[in-house]
Amino acid sequence: MKFFATTAMAAILFTTAASAQSVNIGIKGGLNVYNINNDNGSKYDDKVGFNVGLLGHVHLTKQLALQPELVYSTQGAKSTTAGIETKLNLGYINVPILLQYMFDNGFRLQAGPQFGFLTSAKAKTGSTEYDFKSSLKSVDVGIGAGLGYVHPASGLGLDARYNIGLSNINENSSVKSYNRGLQLGVFYLFNHK
Repeated sequence: MKFFATTAMAAILFTTAASAQSVNIGIKGGLNVYNINNDNGSKYDDKVGFNVGLLGHVHLTKQLALQPELVYSTQGAKSTTAGIETKLNLGYINVPILLQYMFDNGFRLQAGPQFGFLTSAKAKTGSTEYDFKSSLKSVDVGIGAGLGYVHPASGLGLDARYNIGLSNINENSSVKSYNRGLQLGVFYLFNHK
């Protein structure tokens, strides 16, 4: 239910943004390097994944903009014990809402909250795979910060962001676990102004 409410909210936000002045809609995609940070000291290795989605870019002033996004993101972590690798494959629909400071040369600094909605959680060890979605919370709250660059004439840009989960993703475990991840990507803004 939360997923559908968020998707509806994002659709309304994008539709409203599209009808306003100084607003651009775009597409984005890229590479994720994610991990899970545990409070008991246990460590995982980084897991590589991808992200793909939509973005809106709303000019508030000449230097400030708001950038809401709706992004599917593959996250998780992996570990190796006695030569056997286990992958924790998490899928999220993320909704970051970033405040951006725009420099005149196309560079941007950005930061803001991110709301993640768990769509899948599977662990794979060798050829054995099992679902553990019920062991995780359905909503993850975090904050993202990074920088970007858009080529003003074309609307094509690059983006680098680090996301820090602020909420414990474990549903029942006494161990507190948090998503952490680096995102690198490209985006294209239609009718960039």
